[in-house]
Amino acid sequence: MKIQRFQSEELPYGILERFGLTQEMLEDLPQKAIEDILDGRRSPVLPIHVTDESGEEIHARTRFAFIRMDDSSVDVVFYPQLKAGRLDRFTEEERKALLEHRPVIAPVTTPEGREIQAFHQIDQGTNQIIYVPTPVIGRNLEYAANEMKLTNAELTCLQKGLPVTVMDGDDLYTIGIDLNEKTGIRLTRGDEKKWREEQRQGFGRYNFGLNGCWVADNEGNLDYVPEASYTEELWEEMRKRNNMTLKH
Repeated sequence: MKIQRFQSEELPYGILERFGLTQEMLEDLPQKAIEDILDGRRSPVLPIHVTDESGEEIHARTRFAFIRMDDSSVDVVFYPQLKAGRLDRFTEEERKALLEHRPVIAPVTTPEGREIQAFHQIDQGTNQIIYVPTPVIGRNLEYAANEMKLTNAELTCLQKGLPVTVMDGDDLYTIGIDLNEKTGIRLTRGDEKKWREEQRQGFGRYNFGLNGCWVADNEGNLDYVPEASYTEELWEEMRKRNNMTLKH
């Protein structure tokens, strides 16, 4: 199976619709999320529901990603939200770091059966363990270090999974490893606290699309509200945004 750029017209919307995710709902996601999905990356954590064999409706939250099959067709894989990730293969020190939302380097076996070193991190949205081979992240870290003129000590901190805060003129920036990002690295304007808050928050509270709005709660969970079900609060928020757009 190969992961690559997908076109909207070839996506298996029918599969997702069986889980309560319609094409309109997906097209109303924030643009960054849509681009990630079309690049074969995982979606935000979204609500799904499905009816089991006994007729009971089951509700859950999950990420999903599209994959290219050997016959060139497109399929879907789900990454459901877990109560807790399995950490038994990590050392006590590594488990402590992971639970503190810091990435660690540890061996992993590829689908081909090869053992490689990789950065591991707990996906705060699903509690699943995600990983990226160390050479990929390592090269990006070196590039970022050169661009930001980081010292060897600061680069070492990054490689150990610790975010680094630096001054650029009058501005404060924090950089660190975040495997949910395309490059595996995230740069935030602000201090480490701001960097970690951004990691948890994800999208803004209101994410309006053409047919409805994805609304985030205080935990960052997204739920979809079709336009026909907008509350007065949502209409007021839309009016505010339209007025701001007109002023600019």
